Amino acid sequence: MPWEKAFDEDEVVAKAMNVFWMEGYEPASMADLISSTGITRGSLYNAFGGKEQLFVKSLLKYHQERRAFLAELEAMDDPKLAIAKFFSLVVSDAQTDCDRKGCFLINTAPELATHGEEVNKIVRNGLRELEAFFRRCIEVAQSRGAISKSIEASATAKTLLALLVALRVLGRNVYDKEALTTVADQALRLIEIQSSV
Repeated sequence: MPWEKAFDEDEVVAKAMNVFWMEGYEPASMADLISSTGITRGSLYNAFGGKEQLFVKSLLKYHQERRAFLAELEAMDDPKLAIAKFFSLVVSDAQTDCDRKGCFLINTAPELATHGEEVNKIVRNGLRELEAFFRRCIEVAQSRGAISKSIEASATAKTLLALLVALRVLGRNVYDKEALTTVADQALRLIEIQSSV
């Protein structure tokens, strides 16, 4: 008789994502994953193939949720406000994140050498999409006369991404709200936005 799943795969991936997000890939043990997801070791291997494959699915889930969030911001049809809102939410998230998890994607970036090509691809694509979001917002705002055309969109988008990474890392128990807000305000000044979101 073929093996049949007796659990919701999406729910298991969501629970595993929280374990990986909190602990990181290496420290997250199979015992942690089994305990958190509520499925047996055999079921985990049958459904996902192993820890690395479950990590890939978890990272993809996070990436898709973040992609949907960026689409919501762009749908505001006010690119300057979209960027301001983005940084405001990052600061707010750092303050309300009791577990100080930060960003799963950014947390994984320094560990790329320990992962396979699939994880590397997800992280690199995710970071490129964030940079592209900033670049598109700047270019649309420039086309509407809301941001000076003297600002180099591509270089500024890269700088905004770097500041985002800094905020996510420093927001995990290093910088307080005032310090994080200062960094976010400096990011917004790159595109002549006053932080009032």
